[in-house]
Amino acid sequence: MSRAAPAPAIRKPAARAEERSNPVAEALSSNVPATSVRFGRKELAFSNLNKVLYKESGFTKRDVLRYYLGVAHALLPHLKGRTLTLKRYPDGSEGFFFYEKSCPSHRPPWMDTAHVTSRRKEGFIDYCVVNDAAALAWVANLASLELHTSLAKAKTITRPTMMVFDLDPGAPAGMMDCCHVALRMRDVLAGVGLKSFPKTSGGKGLHFYVPLNTPCTFDQTKSFAHTLALAFENDDPKRIVSSMKKELRTGKVLIDWSQNDEHKTTVCVYSLRARVRPTVSTPVTWAEIEEALEAGDPDRLIFEADDVVQRVRKMGDLFESVLSLKQRLPAK
Repeated sequence: MSRAAPAPAIRKPAARAEERSNPVAEALSSNVPATSVRFGRKELAFSNLNKVLYKESGFTKRDVLRYYLGVAHALLPHLKGRTLTLKRYPDGSEGFFFYEKSCPSHRPPWMDTAHVTSRRKEGFIDYCVVNDAAALAWVANLASLELHTSLAKAKTITRPTMMVFDLDPGAPAGMMDCCHVALRMRDVLAGVGLKSFPKTSGGKGLHFYVPLNTPCTFDQTKSFAHTLALAFENDDPKRIVSSMKKELRTGKVLIDWSQNDEHKTTVCVYSLRARVRPTVSTPVTWAEIEEALEAGDPDRLIFEADDVVQRVRKMGDLFESVLSLKQRLPAK
């Protein structure tokens, strides 16, 4: 984990040996404020590269691009074929932000999009679909610090490939309370034959995913998730709540089941989060959660961008099975 003191406002990271032969890495290792880079036949202009987007650590747009391209081999399979909602922070992580569902009209001609029906007046949205490193770099250059994806593929938008639970603590509850609840939920799900995979939210909570990759609907996943959340609330009402009402959440862990909806998105694994420092929604092992809970140390589950690049190099993609493991919800 990152424990270093805050860095200067503009960092000039030295290029690693394996990067020096990579023209994209070379361009991002220099200190020029803007540059053009080629991804194969695709040319991309990067702008304002020295702009600090995380003030406390001096993490610049250049660093954001370096991070996303550094984990692209692990991240891209989780973005591929899915509609993407951009969460853009033009003034940095602590400034003004906005969600952008429609892929910007100034997108390059090679940017993939998905035409999806919606509840909007127009009746449809043309979403960005990030299928390669060039597309990932393009959205990162827009200061889209956070990447929010659908739980379904764009071509089968009514068919989720996974079910998700978002454990969000209401102060004074914290990460350790989320760990306690997550482990109990893991065991209950395992009891009905469902394997689950955890990741940090990049903030104070935990997410965990149940891969399905078999025919199902959002009505089925949402109903199952709601039923499970209610059961846990009824079993431990002093610690757990399943309602979004803020007045009910003090000192409890909210099991947010509502993300299992065709019209909602969830922050993608490996996405940066717009916090004071460049934390990441990071896949972890259940053993790491158990160890953090035993040690009573929530900092063990806080990872910044550089940490995650190193974890991916060492551990690979801990969420790889979420893309392929086939499971079915238990029959009622």
